[in-house]
Amino acid sequence: MENTATHTNVDQAELAKFSDLAHRWWDPESEFRPLHQINPLRLDWINGIAPLQGKKVLDVGCGGGILTDAMARSGAHALGIDLATKSLKVAQLHALEAQTPNVQYREVAVEALAAEQPASFDVVTCMEMLEHVPDPSSIVRACAQLVKPGGHVFFSTLNRNAKSFLFAIVGAEYVLNLLPRGTHEYAKFIRPSELARDCREAGLEWQHTRGMEYNPLTRRYWLSGDTSVNYMVATQRSL
Repeated sequence: MENTATHTNVDQAELAKFSDLAHRWWDPESEFRPLHQINPLRLDWINGIAPLQGKKVLDVGCGGGILTDAMARSGAHALGIDLATKSLKVAQLHALEAQTPNVQYREVAVEALAAEQPASFDVVTCMEMLEHVPDPSSIVRACAQLVKPGGHVFFSTLNRNAKSFLFAIVGAEYVLNLLPRGTHEYAKFIRPSELARDCREAGLEWQHTRGMEYNPLTRRYWLSGDTSVNYMVATQRSL
C-alpha cells in the first residue's frame, strides 16, 4: 500500500475518527448500522442508472467496504480506495472471509489515482465523503478525471440548511444516537448548488438527484424527491 496519508486534501482528525471505529464496520448493529441499512437503496439506485455487471468500478472513500463489496457482488470489478489504513484492513479481511469476487482495496488518495489511471473506470462512486474533506471540489475533479468519457460518477452528501442541522446532527447524533456524536460538522455540509457548480467545472453533467429520508418510529429509510437533508447525485462525464 502506498503511504499517502500526508496528502494535503485530508483531515487527519476525520481519519482518526473512522480509524478508531474500524473494527465495527461490518457489525450491522454498530455505529455503522445506518450505512448497512441504506446500502441496498444506494446500490439499487446506482445499478438502475449505470448497470454494474461487468463494469470497472471505483469506490472513493470506501471505508470498510460496505458499498464496494456490494458492487462487486453485483457483478462489477470493484476497487475501493481510502486513506484510513485500519478501515482498509477491515475491508480486505471481510473480502477474504466472505470470499467476495473481483474486489480490491488500495490506500491511495483519489487525486494520486487520477494522475496514475485517468479515464480508467466505467463508474465512480463517492458516498458520504465530500463532507469530511478540506477541499471537496478537488475530490470531484479527481473523480471526473478517473471516469471514462460517457461514464457515470455518483456522489452522496448532506445539504447545508437549518433542517439538515436539526436532522443530521441534533437528531441523528444527539437524540436518536444513530451516529457517534461529532460524526458531522455542519460547516462542511454542501448545498446541491455548490456541488452542481463543482461538477460542471469538472466536466460532469448533472443528471439525477434523490433524497434519503428516515422514520425513527419504523427505523426505515427510503429514497424520495426531498433533497433537503441527505441527497445523492448521478452525473455523467462528457463524451
